[in-house]
Amino acid sequence: MEGDAADAKGGTESFPSTVYGDGVSVQECQNMIQRSLRTPMVKFLMENLEKSGCSIGDGFIKAVDCKRKISGGYVRGGGIMVCSNYMNMQDEVNQVLIHELIHAYDDCTAKNLNWANCAHHACSEIRAGHLSGDCHFKRELLRGYMKLRGHEQDCVKRRVMKSVMANPHCSETAAKDAMEAVWETCYNDTRPFDRAP
Repeated sequence: MEGDAADAKGGTESFPSTVYGDGVSVQECQNMIQRSLRTPMVKFLMENLEKSGCSIGDGFIKAVDCKRKISGGYVRGGGIMVCSNYMNMQDEVNQVLIHELIHAYDDCTAKNLNWANCAHHACSEIRAGHLSGDCHFKRELLRGYMKLRGHEQDCVKRRVMKSVMANPHCSETAAKDAMEAVWETCYNDTRPFDRAP
């Protein structure tokens, strides 16, 4: 599966903040995924997927070499891919898995979730951006964003727009309207966490 497969199957994608080098081999990335599976946050999300009755097979998470400049993605029925050629550190792999596991949780637990629906897609991106730590202050500094107040919500909105606009069913206007329409509800929906981590 290549990075473009997420578009073709109507899945969701995560865009990398910064790509530092040529990444790692698929095998090294697979090893990093195995290490990620032992981290508390990834374990918690995997356990909650299973508790919710979501089927997770052995090949649910896989390292792939991606043609497009993305860090990973979730594809309904295809699981989670981590783009090895854009991964350089264990922390990056952890982040991709946490973000994409939130999409997988939404896909499994939401009734009638339709990734072609801009509002549905925006909602899952809001939740994944807010709950994964993608927009932690230190990560934003590393990306070159220096804003002190309101940085987290600005970051989530910026990343949601980038992801939803990549959805072939959503124009920039549709993505913005969808994000604004569902923002309050989805930003405050912290399942499966009791509160935002």
